[in-house]
Amino acid sequence: MTKVLEIDREHNWHWHNRSLNAKFLTHGSVCEAKKKASCPGLGLFYTLLSAFLFSVASLLVKKIQDMHSAEISAFRCIFQMLFVLPCLIHQKTGFLGPKGKRIFLFLRGVFGATAMILLYYAFQLMPIADATVITFTSPVFTSLFAWIYLKEKYSLWDVVFTLFAIAGVVLIARPTFLFGSSTEGMEESHSYHYRGVLAALAGAMCVALTLVILRKVGKSVHYLLNIWYYVVIGLLESIVILCVLNEWRLPHCGLDRLFLILIGLFGLGGQIFLTKAVQIEKAGPVALMKTMDVVFAFILQIIFLNKIPTWWTVGGALCVVASSAGAVIRKWCHSLQTGHHSKNRFTR
Repeated sequence: MTKVLEIDREHNWHWHNRSLNAKFLTHGSVCEAKKKASCPGLGLFYTLLSAFLFSVASLLVKKIQDMHSAEISAFRCIFQMLFVLPCLIHQKTGFLGPKGKRIFLFLRGVFGATAMILLYYAFQLMPIADATVITFTSPVFTSLFAWIYLKEKYSLWDVVFTLFAIAGVVLIARPTFLFGSSTEGMEESHSYHYRGVLAALAGAMCVALTLVILRKVGKSVHYLLNIWYYVVIGLLESIVILCVLNEWRLPHCGLDRLFLILIGLFGLGGQIFLTKAVQIEKAGPVALMKTMDVVFAFILQIIFLNKIPTWWTVGGALCVVASSAGAVIRKWCHSLQTGHHSKNRFTR
């Protein structure tokens, strides 16, 4: 009888402990959920801040007119290298990456650095609002390159978004055989403007190729290695371009030197805040909020450059933003549907 009572007491003690543990875990989960939800929209705020910093960096590139875009890129790479190098040493990730991924990291560095140089060149040749709008055609090119190289689905909707993007670029480029010989809203001549359009378009393609390569690499490579290849190859590529063109020169004005430091600072800050945003927020809302780059570019151009965008630029911006937003929303909805189906299969 005593043994039965002891067993019963032990049984009750176990159940009491279980209930306490359950209450503790539930309370902990609720506290953790509250903690996570304590700052809703923080990721979107980080994205907004990132867009602002990138736009200010673009404005500063526009302000520095006596230096080649490759030289500005070189200074930015040096600045970012000083930040990334200690982090790599601290994380003990190495400097080369996994053997099977090094070719992809190298290509990521080449395309990423080329995109930076081309976009800076476009900012110098044309209004920053026009160049910024054209860079937002990259989601359309990403879908196209993912279909070619990753065998991802390319639907009729993607064709529609591509046509919208092309229409937006045509409105901004304003070829003379369609829009006449007027240079309203351009920096100088038509040829000057066309060079900027081609540079921005090529930069957007390089950005798209970079994203496709990053998607191919996945999470198997530390994100610091991606940045490391980007800044090292970017610095080497910039030096080669400057040596070939014989364009290397130190900034003469102290204000230009300050702008170079701020470009590196704002570029690095924009990357950090965008990385933080992607870590705590879904990719779809982040990509949509990223379109605020265009809004900031318009505002900064009007305030600091005293240059009001033409209605052609506004129309082109609406077409390109609608195209990129549509591509992002479609991909986001597709990923949500895929996740929902996977969850249903798992719970069955």
